Amino acid sequence: MSRTPQGQRAGLDKQPHEIATMFDGVAARYDLTNTVLSFGQDRFWRRATRAALELRPGQRVLDVGAGTGVSTEELAHSGAYAVGADLSLGMLAAGRQVRPRVPLLAGDALRLPFADATFDAVTISFALRNVTDPDAALRELARVTRPGGRLVVCEFSSPTNAAFRTAYLSYLMRSLPAVARAVSSNPDAYVYLAESIRAWPDQPALAARIGAAGWRRVAWRNLTGGVTALHRATRD
Repeated sequence: MSRTPQGQRAGLDKQPHEIATMFDGVAARYDLTNTVLSFGQDRFWRRATRAALELRPGQRVLDVGAGTGVSTEELAHSGAYAVGADLSLGMLAAGRQVRPRVPLLAGDALRLPFADATFDAVTISFALRNVTDPDAALRELARVTRPGGRLVVCEFSSPTNAAFRTAYLSYLMRSLPAVARAVSSNPDAYVYLAESIRAWPDQPALAARIGAAGWRRVAWRNLTGGVTALHRATRD
């Protein structure tokens, strides 16, 4: 694990304090960096997540791993009351500066500061793979969701076309860190992010883990050729 003055690169053992410190180090330019590295697809992925949640005005939705709240703000466009939670205080502080009206709270995905069955829907975007125990996080998300409520996990996944998958993995491990050096406030963090994406389960494997955590009617939809997948499920 390497450190920089702005932050650090976390290890794949995903210690919470390392993850939080790493994201503190990238907070200043996090949204810009994501847009550049995804070639603008991050906006499409946020809109698709909101649509998959099927939110209605007056409902309550929790956005875990919300970071600067850009995803929480997108969810609020549905008319639902959207709350963001994140482990990184640096990310939350950056978000509050640019989105002062978006409710953003400090919270660990393994110990959410909410009562049982609080939310009509919950979502976690590009953060489940950074949790120390993703299976426990999925159970915790179920705890705070009302019966019949919905889960959407938006996460990097495995491209379905073999040739595209090879090119994508090459981009992750070679080009992504180079691009990050030009735009990110902590480029070393993106080496970890690339490694964590490569090590993450594919679509069927993640669906099985969501089902094992107590969610039902699990299904997924590929976005951008499987670079990202939306996994949707329902709370009993």
